[in-house]
Amino acid sequence: MKQFFGYLIIIAFFPLLYLLGEKIWEEVDQAKTQQQQIEEQVQLPETQTQLPVRMLDRNGSLFNEDYVEWRVPTPLNEMPEIVKQLFILSEDRDFYQHIGFDFSAIMRAVIANAGQNSIRQGGSTITQQLVRSLYLSEEKTYERKLMEIFYAYELEKMYDKDKILEMYLNEMYFANQVYGIGGAATYYFNKPLQDLSVAEIAFISAIPNNPSLYDPVTNFGNTKARQERLIDLLAKENIITADEANTYKNEPIRLNIKRKTQKFPAYSTYVLHELKELIAENEGYADRLRKATPDAKKVVQKELDERINELLHSGIIIHTALNPQKQDGDEKAIDSFLSVQNNLQASAVVIDNSNREIVSIYGGKDYKKFDFHRAYQAPRQPGSSFKPLIVYAPLFETANYSPSSIVSGGNICIGNFCPQNYGGAVYGNVTIATAFKYSLNTAALRLFTKVGIDTAFQYLNQFRFESIEEKDKNYSAALGGLTYGVTALEMADAYTSFIDGSYTRAHAIRKVTDQDGNILYQWPTERKQIWSEQTVQYMRTLLGEVVRSGTGKGIFANSSYIGAKTGTTNDYRDFWLAGLSNEYTAAVWLGYDQPKSMQQLEKAQIHFKIFNRIMNQ
Repeated sequence: MKQFFGYLIIIAFFPLLYLLGEKIWEEVDQAKTQQQQIEEQVQLPETQTQLPVRMLDRNGSLFNEDYVEWRVPTPLNEMPEIVKQLFILSEDRDFYQHIGFDFSAIMRAVIANAGQNSIRQGGSTITQQLVRSLYLSEEKTYERKLMEIFYAYELEKMYDKDKILEMYLNEMYFANQVYGIGGAATYYFNKPLQDLSVAEIAFISAIPNNPSLYDPVTNFGNTKARQERLIDLLAKENIITADEANTYKNEPIRLNIKRKTQKFPAYSTYVLHELKELIAENEGYADRLRKATPDAKKVVQKELDERINELLHSGIIIHTALNPQKQDGDEKAIDSFLSVQNNLQASAVVIDNSNREIVSIYGGKDYKKFDFHRAYQAPRQPGSSFKPLIVYAPLFETANYSPSSIVSGGNICIGNFCPQNYGGAVYGNVTIATAFKYSLNTAALRLFTKVGIDTAFQYLNQFRFESIEEKDKNYSAALGGLTYGVTALEMADAYTSFIDGSYTRAHAIRKVTDQDGNILYQWPTERKQIWSEQTVQYMRTLLGEVVRSGTGKGIFANSSYIGAKTGTTNDYRDFWLAGLSNEYTAAVWLGYDQPKSMQQLEKAQIHFKIFNRIMNQ
């Protein structure tokens, strides 16, 4: 019967619509020919919203949230009854009787507007307001009004009244980029809707009628005045008594505006970067990008970006390995160390050995969210800190050498490549342990020839060095001479293989869940064995000797083991430290964004201070 009545009302509109002009008829025709499209849009209102993305630290505490629109979707059965009563009484008394639009209200609006040549009165039901919010613009034209009626009628056929009311109460605009009554409660009072008093509920319910006029941040008095009118309306309808109304109107309203949680920007920025890689790996985009031609890569990348935006808008929760106390302490200490020199910069990454999780990351001095992130976006020449990965570990894996084996430290040239040792020193035969702890370039190059370029890079390619290219396969790579270089994150990640010989990509993200706690993404936990037990033992011995009596003297850790390798590039443009204790693996880079000599800072050993700090908290 309801549907039959709806068709009669629409038919009754035709004479009136004819008088309104040809353009309206065009809109009607378009509405009919796009019926399927309309129904598809109406069926999926959830895709129109943008929910906050939240990041939790290792303890489950919120440390970062990102959103353009603040929303807290709330089921109708969890909303106080007073919420429903307020909006139905003030916006659409016949909500449970009409079929999506109110013919008498529309006629009153048409008559009222007829002599003014414009639309001012709308005669909109709750369903029409929802349709306008989800699918249409706020433009006040008869054409748009007609489309609103058709959409509202379709919506009423597809959902029951309670569902429509729930959608409406979660979609209405409450000023300041706040949507929905649940979002308004947490934004303006910083507490759940269920915990608000009647006075507070009436206060925020005043906003959607005119979000600019009743914005409580800028027009508190206007909001309060309309709140009192709404409370009077409740009393008039005998929902509350006159005494209760007076009590509610006299209750003080104290706003507690929500502030966006934005702690640890260096860590949260990296997490969003890692999220993109996690999604790409899990959904096949990474493999498609690896195989795609340059033109095809653009298409795949666009698809990936759209997928990421879709997920971000859905309101995912990212559970991370962040150690908030360590991150905070590391940031403050490194900022302090860098303050001795203008424009001096650093990056650092700390990984928990037990689970290969990134617990702290430093992206640069006074880092702000989405700034250039030096820990993962700034490849630099690694110098001798690269030797353990490309020379010594592959050597022990492929040849019958040990730390006590002998190698010449004398001059060597391969073609035009004639590296020198630090200070131009020339050595005779030395043990590999001696060559390693004093970082002899000539000895490293000789040993690299024993390994072979192809073999060395076969081992190296098992790690995630994204800026290493095919043309880096040359002898200068043995000394860390690369086209672009590596990042602190990549170095720390690769050095985790010296924990026990196994490797899996270090990660900040533990899991990604939806709003209901369902797991959407996780990194795989399988580890690949890169180095043998003997190679690991040899490498840990060599790295430990660097700290005890080599170029790393001054490094320490509150651990039963500490080993590291230093790196200094030509003209002192980059200082590096990479190493591990029994608890952490870390890498530190020190330098300027525009490379220049830091020879005057060599004795200050700032990178040593940074390394000691991050390894000892």
